[in-house]
Amino acid sequence: MLFSGLKVWTSRSLWIHRLHEGTNGGGKARYSSRGPKVCVVGGGPAGFYTAQHLIKARPDVTVDIYERLPVPFGLVRFGVAPDHPEVKNVINAFTQTARHERCSFYGNVNVGKDLSVAELQEAYHAVVLSYGAEGNRRMGVPGEDLAGVYSAKDFVGWYNGLPSCGELGPDLSCETAVILGQGNVALDVARVLLSPVDLLKKTDITQPALEVLEESRVRRVLIVGRRGPTQIAGTVKEVREMVNLPNTRPDMLASDFEGVKEALKDLPRPRKRLTELMLKTAMETPGEKEHERREKASRVWGLRFYRSPVEILADPERSSRTAGIRLAVNKLEGSGEEARAVLTGEMEDVSCGLIISSIGYKSLSIDPSVPFDSHRAIVPNNMGRIREAPGLYCSGWLKTGPTGVIATTLNNSFDTVRSMLEDMDSGTLNTSAAKPGSQSINALLENRGVKPVTFSEWEKIDSEEVRRGAAIGKPREKLLTVEEMLQVAGK
Repeated sequence: MLFSGLKVWTSRSLWIHRLHEGTNGGGKARYSSRGPKVCVVGGGPAGFYTAQHLIKARPDVTVDIYERLPVPFGLVRFGVAPDHPEVKNVINAFTQTARHERCSFYGNVNVGKDLSVAELQEAYHAVVLSYGAEGNRRMGVPGEDLAGVYSAKDFVGWYNGLPSCGELGPDLSCETAVILGQGNVALDVARVLLSPVDLLKKTDITQPALEVLEESRVRRVLIVGRRGPTQIAGTVKEVREMVNLPNTRPDMLASDFEGVKEALKDLPRPRKRLTELMLKTAMETPGEKEHERREKASRVWGLRFYRSPVEILADPERSSRTAGIRLAVNKLEGSGEEARAVLTGEMEDVSCGLIISSIGYKSLSIDPSVPFDSHRAIVPNNMGRIREAPGLYCSGWLKTGPTGVIATTLNNSFDTVRSMLEDMDSGTLNTSAAKPGSQSINALLENRGVKPVTFSEWEKIDSEEVRRGAAIGKPREKLLTVEEMLQVAGK
């Protein structure tokens, strides 16, 4: 079903002919070394979906995935909240792709440092850049570099075991935390900060994060957005999880919901359900059972609308630390998704010792030879074809910016593969010349002292993590440093 609607082949008979050409009597795909060799840079969802689509579409294509870290799966491993294990089930499909005879995984290879894109282009017929968005969008306000201010990307990476975030050591000794942004990542962070530690102990959250959260004094989390309730970026599932989070009660401002009830009738159904949930939580008197639950709660969360950060306020006694945030109060011009936040001139100060900015991830340029739009933080492209760079493609957040969920990435990667297949069929992408593929790349890496981690070597890491987790009643206990990962992989 992944390829319903894919109009690449001129007729059904051509597709059947290709299918027979690419299989032997046992139904197992065989392929010629003359077939197209494609390289995918990035082993996250976009990279794996791109490989999966290519392998399904052409029985003669081989795909090599290069990943900077020794471990695969990108944001599925390092971005999905630990208490959302069902979202990680997609790893099963990615594992099938990686084990396919026409797919190879090479972890611990940093393209842009260990290899150039030009070297990959020499070795492959096509190169797809799918390395995601590992940079942070800055707020652009005074004080954002004070101690106690973190990006959501780094904070999530810390509790999910991303090696580069291992030293983050967030200080959770304050009572109030402010999260800027109201997307699902912001709601994930709020939930992790306020969740009973006993619930988190049953997840794959890292042990060091658990220990810090166990000592946390954070009792109140405000989730701040510049627009109104009908523009919130989070989804109904994540907001409902906040509403039902044990030992917490909501704290909303009635003034934030003025006129919202009247706007309900014009909202699309998913947005309407979400807004109704927030309205009910904010405005309705709870029933007896819910009232009793809220009375007993020792932790508080709240959504705050129509507010933008103006300045991070320093602690008068410790000038390098944050003590609060100054917010500008906004009003909306326009309605619906097009509504713009406009300053009213009013300001509001909130005391807090922890500020987490969840205003978006951004892609970075990894090779000066690849066109890059630094303003939009994407590679300029047309349906995945990188402009002015024949044979170069992109998929995922590098292509579109950091939007959507894992399913969005599936469709996004599908469109890039469709463009590539069209180019192969039309001859725009020349696949007739012999290319060495991983053979020449492996020789380059060996000369440079780089030791790639294969998928079977990742499976050793996987087994060790599951073993360590089982010993303490968790699904897995992640290895936290590249050095330890390489050691377990046998490198």
